[in-house]
Amino acid sequence: MDRSQELGQTPVGRLLWRYFVPAITGVLTNALYNVVNRIYIGRGVGSLALAGLSVTFPIMIIAMAFGMLVGMGAAALVSIRLGQRNKPEAEKILGNAFMLSLLISLGVTVLGLLARDPILALFGASPETLVYARQYITIVLWGNIFQGTGFGLNNLIRAEGNARTAMYTMLVGAVCNALLDPLFIFVFKMGVAGAAVATVISMAISSVWVLLHFTGGSSLLRLRPENMRLDRSIVLGIMSIGMAPFAMQLAGSVINALFNIQLIKYGGDVAVGAMGIINGVAMMVVFCVIAINMAAQPIIGYNYGARQYPRVRRTLKIAIVAATAFTTAGFLAVELFPGAIIGLFNRSDPGLLRIGVPGMRVLLAAFPVVGFQVVSSNFFQAIGKARISMFLNLLRQVIVLIPMVLILPPLLGIDGVWLSGPIADLAAAAITAVMISRELRRLGPGPLWSQPQACAGPRPAAADD
Repeated sequence: MDRSQELGQTPVGRLLWRYFVPAITGVLTNALYNVVNRIYIGRGVGSLALAGLSVTFPIMIIAMAFGMLVGMGAAALVSIRLGQRNKPEAEKILGNAFMLSLLISLGVTVLGLLARDPILALFGASPETLVYARQYITIVLWGNIFQGTGFGLNNLIRAEGNARTAMYTMLVGAVCNALLDPLFIFVFKMGVAGAAVATVISMAISSVWVLLHFTGGSSLLRLRPENMRLDRSIVLGIMSIGMAPFAMQLAGSVINALFNIQLIKYGGDVAVGAMGIINGVAMMVVFCVIAINMAAQPIIGYNYGARQYPRVRRTLKIAIVAATAFTTAGFLAVELFPGAIIGLFNRSDPGLLRIGVPGMRVLLAAFPVVGFQVVSSNFFQAIGKARISMFLNLLRQVIVLIPMVLILPPLLGIDGVWLSGPIADLAAAAITAVMISRELRRLGPGPLWSQPQACAGPRPAAADD
């Protein structure tokens, strides 16, 4: 059978594992991408250069958000069309996604270069760090087109059933970056500019890898010139489904800034440092949940399009159990060993332990339900219901969390900052449970945890229901 057909025939548990391993490898590798840059710049150039690089991070997050907008939106549509045995339409979506990625990447480059210095100043660049930030982001923005095609279209490789190839795309970029960074920084003595050049070259190599896949003989879908003419209905479908991860990416930057403002006000710089550690620990667990979502998305989308609803339910069930296992393990670790975890980052500041230990325990007190909420939100994206996915994604990070961060600290001080997290997590999980239960009833009789049984089920509702 071809790779797309296995999405509808291979046992779900085995299939999820087959997709999860490349996904978690790719996600952790992508996280390593930024760590390597920071290590080399910090050691090869200095702390001011490292601070300058940090200032550019929000701009890079925005550029990545646009790649997610196109890539993840198109991937969900491709999975559904392949499940419907509509390969020509899936290829048309691929062509539109490629052209859309090019146009958006060029737009981000132009706007980013025009507004570069004001944006860097807004994100905290000082006169001392601005020179480094400007050097780095200018070069990276010129190479942004490679991120748009490489990072964005890599989602479509996974959507057609080539999870291992999608993993190799991320590995190739990360390995090239790790090798080129010391070459340009230490050997060619280009400093921050050298790190930026290494990053762009690495993104270009990943981009070429993706394009060779879709124009060669190994892909199920082919990138054809006749499919690159933008179709309004396809573009709107891509944008509507991709808007949820896009908005989440942008919301993350806003939330981080808001947390820092409140922490500085009620706890000082040490509290901000503690929050950085807590975020780092939490994100390592969330990365595992993201990998589960990446593995589940093509399986859910394909089988939803094929109207194989028992497989859809089975995939969702396993994904929720696996994600909850990861977040529960993370919860137990931070509740039982918070001091040891913080000590891995810094052992010399007693104030960091004094603020960070209770902060970590309280902020992540509802962490076990986060896996369920994130996977369930992704489920609606995978089946093409963009507005519901958008609402659920923003529910935890924006709709509930922002008011809590604004209301609770004036009443409870720094404890109010920490409490805003579990309140948002529990509220979002409760609302998500209601909505996912309602959706599952539309897929046929029986609770989520029942054993799958053959049923035709109702016809899928239109995307963006």
